[in-house]
Amino acid sequence: MSQSKAHAELEGWGSRPVPIRYLALMRPRQWTKNLLVFAALIFSIQQADMHMLGQALVGFVLFCLVSSCVYVLNDYVDRERDRMHPEKKNRPLASGAIHPQAALLFGFVLLTCCLMLAFRFQVAFGLVLSAYFCMNVLYSLRLKHVVIVDLLIVASGFVLRAVGGGLVIGVPLTPWFLLCTMLLALFLAIGKRRHELALMQNGMGSHRKVLDSYSMEMLNQMSGIVTTATIMSYALFTFTSGHTIQLMWTLIFVLYGVFRYLYLIHMEGKGGRPEKLLLEDKHILLTVILYGFSVVCILLFFN
Repeated sequence: MSQSKAHAELEGWGSRPVPIRYLALMRPRQWTKNLLVFAALIFSIQQADMHMLGQALVGFVLFCLVSSCVYVLNDYVDRERDRMHPEKKNRPLASGAIHPQAALLFGFVLLTCCLMLAFRFQVAFGLVLSAYFCMNVLYSLRLKHVVIVDLLIVASGFVLRAVGGGLVIGVPLTPWFLLCTMLLALFLAIGKRRHELALMQNGMGSHRKVLDSYSMEMLNQMSGIVTTATIMSYALFTFTSGHTIQLMWTLIFVLYGVFRYLYLIHMEGKGGRPEKLLLEDKHILLTVILYGFSVVCILLFFN
């Protein structure tokens, strides 16, 4: 038995079918980030129809698959470093369950098919998807090691998701909404960096180069600034979005969700995987569901 196969057996991959290994490589749990594609559809619920829903679903699927290509490249680049991380060491590439070159070929074929479909679907959407991939390639290869820029790149990826969601259904998004999206993503990214820094200082995580340029005090100050800006920009969005002013009542869910996330970061030492918290923390999950339900109801009955 080869060393990589033995390592895979050790990490529990040996008995799993190959398709399951590749599905794990695509990180389907992180696809929840791409739900932002539906934001434009939700805020256009009054004129929404099945055609627009279908368009949004196509955009969501393509974003999920292209983001998976980014994860494949990122895991390929970081496979040696991931082996020193308490959780990431179990990923298919870090554990040796998938050969690195096979993973690269899989990602290339998947990316080519997705971009071809995206440009056939809508040229502008294809350009946004291409920009999203290229930006994340630069992030994986270089920009994730540049202090502050690494956070802004992550936040910009969420803005492109929101823009793509608006393009596929032909609905423009207001500048305030895009600003809210960027600030919220920046808030989550800062929380993730803080969690990684705490792990490294406790000797439980891998050494990420960019963490040398951060401190807890700096990240806490950045988090405070971005938290305030996020809440203020969302409040302004509810008044200037062109919809009913009753949207201001949804601010209570935004406040609770942000404060709950801060509680999990500072009091329970979480925040390393925001997409995991969304699915596992019942308070945040219920808040997101109630927020979406309230927005739809307000737009349908009070607009």
